[in-house]
Amino acid sequence: MKFSILIAHYNNARYFKKCFDSLVAQTYSNWETIILDDGSREEEKVAIKKIIKDDVRFKYYENSSNQGVGFTKRKLIELANGEILGYVDPDDALLPSALQNSIAAFLKHNKASLTYSRFMSCDKDLKPIGPFKAAKQIENGNPYFFNCPIQINHFVCFKKGIYETTEKMNPELQISEDQDLYLKLYEKGKAIFIDDTNYLYRSHDGGISQNENKKKSYEYWAKVIFNAMHRRGLTMINGQKIPAEYTSSQEIFDLLAYQNSIVYRLKKKLKIILQSFS
Repeated sequence: MKFSILIAHYNNARYFKKCFDSLVAQTYSNWETIILDDGSREEEKVAIKKIIKDDVRFKYYENSSNQGVGFTKRKLIELANGEILGYVDPDDALLPSALQNSIAAFLKHNKASLTYSRFMSCDKDLKPIGPFKAAKQIENGNPYFFNCPIQINHFVCFKKGIYETTEKMNPELQISEDQDLYLKLYEKGKAIFIDDTNYLYRSHDGGISQNENKKKSYEYWAKVIFNAMHRRGLTMINGQKIPAEYTSSQEIFDLLAYQNSIVYRLKKKLKIILQSFS
């Protein structure tokens, strides 16, 4: 199975060398990396091309102008040749067995539409701070699952063939485009948790999800959840009516507040235990 690593790049070349090194160090050998630049400064493009120039496994493309992350990530999928795909941000990195772990999970679970694992939060120099502890196996086949609170996170890998059966990534999203993708894939197959840390997530001031856009993230995320509710044909949730039109993030998140209760969490845990035997 060929693995396509997808990288949406925008003015992050100063961090890319460690990402590059982590990719060439993968224990799984059948992979390609697709890089799509989204209107970076010329010196940024030159720096990226200089790093990858001697490795034919890396393929570099450019948007004609800055199009945004949703557009760029959708186009990356179109450019990929692999059966299994996964995004890596150019300022982050993978652990050596990341691709191998995902491929093994897909081979073991033929109904899987996506795999995900645990990421290690790191400082600006990619030195580990601590793992993302919320990552765990989720209940599959639940129409009321919206990854809220977040459990599916880096390193997410998915089957391109299954992606093609979805509405595909929304090119208009500037934030929460990943959550939109996860929910669409979740609706088409099983999500399999890999109990391992496979991704190094760098925290720095220039990160897309760490700058001023973070203030808007809840609004985008709520719209993604709202769209998933309607895509699944839901009209009620926990006895509450789902609005026909989107009004605010608070209204959507209030509908999901019951999922934080102790009783709900215990029931969910039991269902996941039973699921492991099926």
